Amino acid sequence: MARAATQFARVQRVEADQCGFRRDFLAVEEPLEIRLKFQSQGKMVEQSLSITMRTPGHDTELAAGFLLTEGIIQSHGDLASIRPAKTLRAKQESCNTLVVELNPGVKFDPAKLTRHFYTTSSCGVCGKASLEALRMQQCPLIPKDRPLVGDDVIRHLAGKLRREQSVFDKTGGLHAAGLFDVDGQLMGLYEDVGRHNAVDKLIGHQLLDQRIPLNEYLMMVSGRSSFEIVQKAMMAGIPMLAAVSAPSSLAVDLARQFGMTLMGFVREGRFNIYTGEHRVQLSQTVSPP
Repeated sequence: MARAATQFARVQRVEADQCGFRRDFLAVEEPLEIRLKFQSQGKMVEQSLSITMRTPGHDTELAAGFLLTEGIIQSHGDLASIRPAKTLRAKQESCNTLVVELNPGVKFDPAKLTRHFYTTSSCGVCGKASLEALRMQQCPLIPKDRPLVGDDVIRHLAGKLRREQSVFDKTGGLHAAGLFDVDGQLMGLYEDVGRHNAVDKLIGHQLLDQRIPLNEYLMMVSGRSSFEIVQKAMMAGIPMLAAVSAPSSLAVDLARQFGMTLMGFVREGRFNIYTGEHRVQLSQTVSPP
């Protein structure tokens, strides 16, 4: 049975000239444990990999996207299965624990992990390894000169993203990540209480459909673009990332070093380009700095 993304709450609304009780929607937030099953020294080993606070729904996509964007797998072919974990009652399955089994040929050394994958809905994964450590991962190559996207397309991304946020309309409390083609057509959108989870769900869906790397698309996210969001886009081979709010300094550094186009404040018909401006086709003359 599918888990609900929203639930009712009784609230007291206070306005300028009146107050009263009403029913309102809340975005559901629950923990999801991702367990990894892999071959080690000739036998299958299972261990906990991540606990993340997420909005229930599309958990398989979330797990697949997380493994890809964290560099644990490289492609759909690395996955043997993703399934709910068995509870103490053998005939029941856990709604909040997934077991991801890697194919026997996929090498995974837990000793090489530089941190524990404990994440929260507010800040994403904290305690990241350095940029130098990230360079050592097997990142997809991002094409240097494509795609090319017109500035008029980018100006309308925020509106298109917002119009498709069905759960946000009810709760006002979810982030979103959307994948767009060069003409601004929405190819997929996911919502979650954690912006990094929304990105993983979006990328995980594309991974399970065997469409990685996403070299010909751009991603738009609600909120800000952090180091983690840029990293996840980079690991999926996405050359262009746009956000409703501002990027962090480390996000800009990472995007510049890996040749990504990073845009912020994409709303109300305007936007800033922080890196990779060569992929944006401008319809007006650029004034000198």
